[in-house]
Amino acid sequence: MSRPSARAAARPWTVLASHGAEESGGTDTALLERPREDHGLARPWHVVVWNDPVNLMSYVAYVFRSHFGYSAARAKTLMLEVHERGRSVVFTGGREVAEGHVNAMHGYGLWATLEQAED
Repeated sequence: MSRPSARAAARPWTVLASHGAEESGGTDTALLERPREDHGLARPWHVVVWNDPVNLMSYVAYVFRSHFGYSAARAKTLMLEVHERGRSVVFTGGREVAEGHVNAMHGYGLWATLEQAED
């Protein structure tokens, strides 16, 4: 038996009207409306790295270079944003890939979270 896709499972059908068993003498059936597109599923996800009092700035820049493959200049810019603003979006993309990056940041000892991009 095949499983429904995650996208299909996330969009429940809307009942428009119900034809009760008492009217037709049979079983209860429902008219279904095609589900609306959920544009929230298409929005990208951000990996946010937060400032912490533990990791050195040079280490944070090293992590950005080694894990994401950023240039030294880009890694330094992101590291300074973490240090000065308290957080930085270091990756934007699909949810599964972003979750992998959050887990990797945790493996490096950095505090990272996942958040969905605004419309």
